[in-house]
Amino acid sequence: MIDPRGRRLGVDVGSVRVGVALCDPDGLVATPLETVPREGAARRIAELVDEHLAVEVVLGLPRTLAGREGPAAEAAQAFKVELEAVLGVPVVLHDERLTTVVATQQLRGRVKGRKQRAVIDQAAAVAILQGYLDTRR
Repeated sequence: MIDPRGRRLGVDVGSVRVGVALCDPDGLVATPLETVPREGAARRIAELVDEHLAVEVVLGLPRTLAGREGPAAEAAQAFKVELEAVLGVPVVLHDERLTTVVATQQLRGRVKGRKQRAVIDQAAAVAILQGYLDTRR
């Protein structure tokens, strides 16, 4: 169990969509929650924080395999500032290297068409949040 006890949201931010995941109050298992359009995402995440009584938001920080931060990491940092302006809970950054790749591979053949991208975004958010939870135990 992680401290403080409570639900956390995992967030995978992209330029078009934002995947969101949620964990149980004991911080054991992350599950997909929803995918929201990038525009207005901070407001929707604030609603989800209130709705689920989340104690923290874990935002994926995309780095290169060499550990460097590029334009995607800068966009994540900017989104963190945007979230902090509307949330009353901490926003922490967590390394998200390869989460979208892993999510895509896990879902290959299971989900088709337009729905696939939204599901991949949620699966990436799950991977970000689960990785964070696993490092806190």
